[in-house]
Amino acid sequence: MESLILYILFILLSISITIYFTYFNKVKKGSIFKCMSQKNNNKKCDRNEDLCECSGSTEQKRYKRRYIVADKEKLIQNNVCAEHKVQENRVVSIDMLNVYYCTQYGKTKILCEKLSSIANVVVNIHGMSDIDPEEMLLRDVQSEGTISAIVIPTVNDGLPPDTGVWFCKWLNEAATDFRIDKKMYKGLHFAVFGLGNSAYGDNFNIVAKKVDADLKKLGGTRVLPLMLGNEDSSNSLHGSLEDDFQFWIKELELLINNSRKSSSWLTLKVLNEDSSDEEIEEDIVDVEDLVKSNSKKNVTLDKEMITPSLRQVLTKQGYKLIGTHSGVKLCRWTKSMLRGRGGCYKHSFYGIESHRCMEATPSLACANKCVFCWRHHSNPVGTEWKWKMDNPEDIVNGALNNHYNMIKEFKGVPGVLADRFTEGLTAKHCALSLVGEPIMYPEINRLIHLLHDRHISTFLVTNAQFPDAIANLDPVTQLYVSVDASTEDSLKKIDRPLFRDFWKRFLDSLKELSKKGQRTVYRLTLVKSWNFDEIKNYASLVDLGKPDFIEIKGVTYCGDGSDGPNKLTMANVPWHEEVISFVKQLAELLPDYEIASEHEHSNCVLIANKKFYIDGKWHTWIDYDKFQELIANYYSSGGSNTFTAMDYISITPEWAVFGSRERGFDPFEKRWYRKNKKDISGC
Repeated sequence: MESLILYILFILLSISITIYFTYFNKVKKGSIFKCMSQKNNNKKCDRNEDLCECSGSTEQKRYKRRYIVADKEKLIQNNVCAEHKVQENRVVSIDMLNVYYCTQYGKTKILCEKLSSIANVVVNIHGMSDIDPEEMLLRDVQSEGTISAIVIPTVNDGLPPDTGVWFCKWLNEAATDFRIDKKMYKGLHFAVFGLGNSAYGDNFNIVAKKVDADLKKLGGTRVLPLMLGNEDSSNSLHGSLEDDFQFWIKELELLINNSRKSSSWLTLKVLNEDSSDEEIEEDIVDVEDLVKSNSKKNVTLDKEMITPSLRQVLTKQGYKLIGTHSGVKLCRWTKSMLRGRGGCYKHSFYGIESHRCMEATPSLACANKCVFCWRHHSNPVGTEWKWKMDNPEDIVNGALNNHYNMIKEFKGVPGVLADRFTEGLTAKHCALSLVGEPIMYPEINRLIHLLHDRHISTFLVTNAQFPDAIANLDPVTQLYVSVDASTEDSLKKIDRPLFRDFWKRFLDSLKELSKKGQRTVYRLTLVKSWNFDEIKNYASLVDLGKPDFIEIKGVTYCGDGSDGPNKLTMANVPWHEEVISFVKQLAELLPDYEIASEHEHSNCVLIANKKFYIDGKWHTWIDYDKFQELIANYYSSGGSNTFTAMDYISITPEWAVFGSRERGFDPFEKRWYRKNKKDISGC
């Protein structure tokens, strides 16, 4: 009996050994890997000598859009399960990186130039407008060891930049045309990086997503997952768009370096993009889903608006940052008046003391991305408050302390007047217009109250996208609304607003302005070739908001040129006489308004309601002491003691009146001319 048992055990052991070695040989010839197609769960298939075990486990689904570096001994070339649509490709050695980009404002080009720093590989950078997409991509297919890197932004309305329209159009038509071979780019190894802003909702990086999908449909193979860079620093996975791109560069470097290691192969497992993906994606968190999830929750509001990289950029631009979302900066006119060289246009129009004016903002974020913004679009954008919030007391104290410290730096500077320096250490005015949208700050009323308590007048500027906030705003010394265009199309083109209902918000904001009892101002920025031919439409908007004043100013040239963020050149800057001509034509269409003042140096002209023309004299200046008295009564009465713009007016001096020989320059100041400097201001 014992002999029989031993014999049976011996037979079983022999069978086991035979099965084991047979199985081992199969592995060496092919490979065992998991097939990630959910519709084939728990079903076996084989292709030639390869064994494919199908499984739909959560862990295997997570391989979607990921690359892995595996040991050479465990990988066999052409290990593909055709039935279940799993691709696996091998790159022996990457020696060339061809970069294709398009840009609207120059930022993408600057980022792509950083790819040249990748070592041990030849990097070629091509603008999409300079190539034939079909020819170049086919050339990449034929070049072994080449990666095609696509870097593409999404601009207005989910469209590519002008320089990338043809590339995207051709690629999409090729991917959807049944007459074109869907394997034409088989052998193309590509990686796509998108530049976008999650504040645009469904249009976030939609161009990059389409390009990535179209290349896949044409037989290409991703060597890196689609990377969606986010300009919204609070929702960026790495803190900023630049940091997202830097992460992508490191991934490319890792990819290239691993391809050169003799001990390893680089493989990619990607599931084809078809309807079977829908259920698989239930267990996968994509970047765009993460962004949407974060934007919907907004519960903890623990993210800081100013990220480390943004702090570095703004500090370099001269901002003194306060807390997590506020800033202050010294205006050039403050410096000018400290030297007795003249004040800004607000000095001429409204009588502020420029050397005692603090320029600040409680919100660096904005809901627009205006083409003429002189802030270089380095500030964050958003349509709602979604960041950690600092208390208004800390913001006011921080702003004043930083402002005074900047004033103190002028002590002993040649030309600075002693009395002006002393006066400058006691702020009398605050221009809440530095950068961003101050009215977005949830505690804006409390902040304004604190400024008024310190006898500091307030000049608040809003971009006309938050009508409810305007309605709920407590009285300020003067409330501005930026009216950069007079039609829906031109406003969209110039301001590039984030809100989809931007035009309705714009009109509602103007209507709310007409209900405010205090001084209200339309601010128009004239940009040649953009909004110079809309005089009649502007006139209709004046009737809607009924502002007390209309400031018309020629756009300021920021120096970025046609490749910069604002895409403006000196050709877009109107001469002062051109601004005056525009203003005269506009005034003729407004029976209740006349030209009241000008500041030639600022290229700015003021139109005022005729109610401020009293007894043959203009009264555009402000009685600041009277305003402080009125606002104190308003606060003490709980808001019942209201007042109007006519309650704190003051006579405009003759030198500030339009048509005077001084043209808005205070004769008490000393006009100063730069030496050996060409006049390029257009003023």
